[in-house]
Amino acid sequence: MTTMKKENILEVDNLRVNFKTPDGLVTAVNDLTFDLAQGETLGIVGESGSGKSQTAFALMGLLAGNGVIEGEARFEDQNILTLDEKAMNHIRSEKIAMIFQDPMTSLNPYMKVGKQLMEVLLLHKGMSKADAFEASVKMLDAVKMPEARKRMNMYPHEFSGGMRQRVMIAMALLCQPKLLIADEPTTALDVTVQAQILTLLNELKADFNTSIIMITHDLGVVAGLCDKVLVMYAGRTMEYGQTEDVFYRPTHPYTKGLLEAIPRLDGDGEALATIAGNPPNLLNLPAGCPFQERCLYAEDRCRKEAPVLEEYQPGKLRACHKPVNWEVAS
Repeated sequence: MTTMKKENILEVDNLRVNFKTPDGLVTAVNDLTFDLAQGETLGIVGESGSGKSQTAFALMGLLAGNGVIEGEARFEDQNILTLDEKAMNHIRSEKIAMIFQDPMTSLNPYMKVGKQLMEVLLLHKGMSKADAFEASVKMLDAVKMPEARKRMNMYPHEFSGGMRQRVMIAMALLCQPKLLIADEPTTALDVTVQAQILTLLNELKADFNTSIIMITHDLGVVAGLCDKVLVMYAGRTMEYGQTEDVFYRPTHPYTKGLLEAIPRLDGDGEALATIAGNPPNLLNLPAGCPFQERCLYAEDRCRKEAPVLEEYQPGKLRACHKPVNWEVAS
């Protein structure tokens, strides 16, 4: 029996994000290419400064004023990178939503949570206050908020970190977006609450058939939630494919290094593996492959010639002159 291939809701081709600075041009995202089908979750991983968040801001039209975008991002066959502010506001209000890292700074501390939730529906859906109130309570219930109706009359400081994040997820889902971008949504939470939020996102994906882009540095999050994974370094794609393939059969040395650095329950006290060195200065990238100065497998070609991103197997992309064959121990 063959399964029908899901239709892509987002196709990103050669996305490039440059910033004009007093010190020169900084390329934060360099020719990024990926796609996302309806109901799928894509994990974007990499060290700090690899371009993960700037990718999200570019897709949302939220770049800083000195940012310049090139390439295409076709959402429902429309290049959203070329839309004017009015059209992009419509997309953000009804079709694409974003959850940010710190829910405390994303919520207005002087406004009751209920009013902040209702504003979304009053402004974008034209609901009455009574209908907006009931819809907000229903969504808080959907994100497993205890005593949802009572919480509507409380201020953000009266909520725990995990509860504030649930409010942000509820706010993002009120207009039932087709794409949800989550930028490190569990970073400020303890591990128990992290697990609850990830379980919630999985349930919401199933209930609403929402596509999700999960930006994180936590590979455990990706393993538990994502269908596909994009590994970024210095603004570039290092490796991209189905999560199971990338985790169990990684071929890029950088992916290999990230996976080896994950602590193991059966490690018997062994020293944690690390990737030597630091990410490069984006104003002064090394010649050739951006990872070559830290790569254990680098050769002369890697130091002189930047690898081209290529599809080495169906649905699998890689940018490497010296791919490795390595499997995670079972």
